[in-house]
Amino acid sequence: MEARTLIERKRDGGRITAAEWRSLMNQYAAGEVPDYQMAALAMAIFFVGLDRDEIVALTNAMLESGSSLQLSHLTLGRVDKHSTGGVGDKVSLVLAPLVAACGVAVPMMSGRGLGHTGGTLDKLESIPGFRTDLPLAQATKQLEAIGCALIGQTREIAPADRKLYALRDATATVESIPLIAASIMSKKLAEGLTGLVLDVKYGSGAFLPELDRGLTLARTMIDLGTDHGCPVVALLTAMDRPLGRACGNALEVEESIAALRGEGPADLMDVTYALGAEMLVLGGVAATRNEARRRMEVAISSGRAARKFQAIIEAQGGNPAVVDDPGLLPQAAEVELFVAARDGVVAQVEPRAIGRGITAMGGGRTKVEDTVDPAVGFVITARPGDVVRVGEPLATIFARDAAGVEAGRATLRASIRLADDADPPLPLISHRVTAAGVERYEAEE
Repeated sequence: MEARTLIERKRDGGRITAAEWRSLMNQYAAGEVPDYQMAALAMAIFFVGLDRDEIVALTNAMLESGSSLQLSHLTLGRVDKHSTGGVGDKVSLVLAPLVAACGVAVPMMSGRGLGHTGGTLDKLESIPGFRTDLPLAQATKQLEAIGCALIGQTREIAPADRKLYALRDATATVESIPLIAASIMSKKLAEGLTGLVLDVKYGSGAFLPELDRGLTLARTMIDLGTDHGCPVVALLTAMDRPLGRACGNALEVEESIAALRGEGPADLMDVTYALGAEMLVLGGVAATRNEARRRMEVAISSGRAARKFQAIIEAQGGNPAVVDDPGLLPQAAEVELFVAARDGVVAQVEPRAIGRGITAMGGGRTKVEDTVDPAVGFVITARPGDVVRVGEPLATIFARDAAGVEAGRATLRASIRLADDADPPLPLISHRVTAAGVERYEAEE
């Protein structure tokens, strides 16, 4: 079947069969379908959508285009977490070593920055020497030895998705629910998981700002997991402001290290504990979310979680000394405070503008081949609802030169809005979604 025929059919609202998806994805992975044709199909899907059977078929076709981790011999539960993307979202860096320190194997496969959001791989690679391009055999050995591997999508795993992932960013088709769901789940199902936890962002800084679209995405991915015998739990979390204080690759690693030592910002810790509790329950080491949280608190207070992160860093070629001395991370040449221009209340800290500002300063990509400066970004201490006085620090700019400082100032002027009063922000965690349905999120008593 020619790709042009499928593009035309989807453009006109028709369906693509499972056999056609399988053939198309295999040809695309092999380089027999050019990017310009796949870009046209992605745009058709963006506008027309896919029905449930097509989403299943596309997911399976991308999954089957490559290899999978073979982990059934492990006696531990195997649980991963995935976030749909946000600004300041460094949860994976805290959560993976923390959950592994509690006795669950975490084969975590992450991506690079996409659109205005940061990427876990870019953050990890700001650690001197850290390698995320582990082949599957090496990742398997590392999981056997220390219970965690933090890797990127290799050429072995869902290669059709690997190509399409970059193409979606370049063609403004990221926000398609079918493409998001198929991309995430094709990679996660290739990890040989016994459970998966999803952090689905909503709010102004999310790819899907509307709550109802976030819930639709969560249910779609839960259904895909159910089809493959992998239980999935999703939490809907706020992205109408950055998560934590640090925004930028090396800065977020430093904040993650602080979190593993029990010194992280409250919002970051709340989201981390909520997602981690679901992982420990799915992994079979805790009966309730409350018990799971207590286990995680002990892992942090005892130092086990920080030591696990050191072991992961060392195993993947990085310098484990950064955990004891974050000053070994890349440092910005220019550092400047950004202060309030008036008395008032912090009415908004707009995450999408913050993310785009970091890219403008060199901390993200506008093209796949762009080099990322890991040291640039912001530490934003102002939170929505804070009362501030003129001249009070709201954030710190970390830049590579004077031009970067000026770009940072412009970003913060546009992102941090002061007013006479402020509406309350979105609840940090609003809903919990499982195969049984949707419920308002409430921590266990």
